[in-house]
Amino acid sequence: MNKEEFKAKANQTIDEVSAKINALKAKQASAKEDAKHKYEKAINDLEIQKANLLEKYENLKNASDEKWEEVKNAFSEASESFREGFRALGSLF
Repeated sequence: MNKEEFKAKANQTIDEVSAKINALKAKQASAKEDAKHKYEKAINDLEIQKANLLEKYENLKNASDEKWEEVKNAFSEASESFREGFRALGSLF
């Protein structure tokens, strides 16, 4: 996968992350009172991971050829960390 393809895939990942967080926010709004707190904490944790992912994405967009592999790997790791965090939420709800 070349740089432009990876950047496009990374941008798609950011969009998916945002969609997942928005879906959780919608579920939180309709959840019972005792579950709303769990949703709030989960959403806050995911928002932190999203901010980290966005930072890695900005580094990716501006990476020089010399730093490309490093920033590409950093983005991939942050993306996988988000996915793992989101999967872990499945066991909570």
